[in-house]
Amino acid sequence: MSKKIQIVEVGPRDGLQNEKKVLDHNAKIELIKKLAETGLKRIEIGAFVSPTWVPQMSGSIELVRDILKLQSQGAIARNIQLSCLVPNARGMEDALKSGITEVAIFGACSETFSKKNINCSIAESFIRFRQVMEMAKYHKIKVRGYLSTAFGCPYEGKVAETRVVRLVRAMIKMGAYEVSVGDTIGVATPKQVNSLLKKVLHVAKPGQIAMHYHDTRGTSLANVCASLEFGVRTFDSSIGGLGGCPYAKGATGNLATEDLVYLLKGMGYDVPIDLEKLIQIKKWTEEKLGRELPSRVGKAGAWNIE
Repeated sequence: MSKKIQIVEVGPRDGLQNEKKVLDHNAKIELIKKLAETGLKRIEIGAFVSPTWVPQMSGSIELVRDILKLQSQGAIARNIQLSCLVPNARGMEDALKSGITEVAIFGACSETFSKKNINCSIAESFIRFRQVMEMAKYHKIKVRGYLSTAFGCPYEGKVAETRVVRLVRAMIKMGAYEVSVGDTIGVATPKQVNSLLKKVLHVAKPGQIAMHYHDTRGTSLANVCASLEFGVRTFDSSIGGLGGCPYAKGATGNLATEDLVYLLKGMGYDVPIDLEKLIQIKKWTEEKLGRELPSRVGKAGAWNIE
C-alpha cells in the first residue's frame, strides 16, 4: 500500500473555534502562513458560521480573501489546498463571496449531538447539505464531509456502526469527494477502529475516507496505526493539539499535528513536513493564546527518527 500520507491541518478552524481567547485577524493570517511553510498541503482556515454561535470564526470572508491574495502573490504556496466549513446555504453564499475553492459540510452520527451542535436532526442536516452541494457543483467547488461522534456520543453513548456506514455512503453519494470520520470525544480504541473501518470500506474506497481523532483518552496515535492497516492515508490533525468540543464535557483537543508527523516519519511513511517548524509554531501559538498546548512532541522535542 502507498506510503504517501495526506494531513489536513484543522487548527485554524476546528482548533481555534474552541479556544476561549479569540485570535485577531493578523494573528490568524500569521498562523496560516507559518503552517503553510512547513510543507503541509491541506489547511482548513475558517468557517462561515454565525458569529453569534462561534465568535472565533467571525471575519472568515475577509480572512479568506487576504489569504488567497497572499497565495496569488506567492507568499503562500499555490499548491496548498485551502478550505472552509459551511453549515448551510447561507454559509455557502459567504463562501462564494470569499473565493474559497473547497468547502466542508459537518454532520453528526448522533441525533442528540446533531441537535446540540448544529440545531437540527440528522435528516434535516442532510437537506441543508444537498443545498450546499447543488451550489458547490454549480460553481465547481470541491466538498468534503465531516461526520462527528462516529465512535461515541456524550449524550447517547455508543453509536451504531450501521448508522455511521449509512451516513458515509449518503455523503459520498451526495457528492463529497472525501468523508472525515470523527472520534469527537476521544473514546475510540483500535478494536473499534478495526470494526468500523471493515464496514465503512464496503461502501467507500480508502482514498475517500479520512480519520479525525481526538486524544482525550490517549488513544489517537494507536487509532492512526489501526487505520493505516486498512489503507487509510488521510488524517486530520491540529497544531499543538488545539481544540476540544464545547458539547462534550472533558473532551480535549485534536490529535496534535507534530505528534502525528513524528509517528508517521518514524514508521517510514512519506511525510515531507518540517517537524521542527511545527514545534516552533506550537510554541508561538501558546504565546498568542496564553496557555500550554497538550502535544507531546511539542513538549519533548523532535528526535532523529528517520
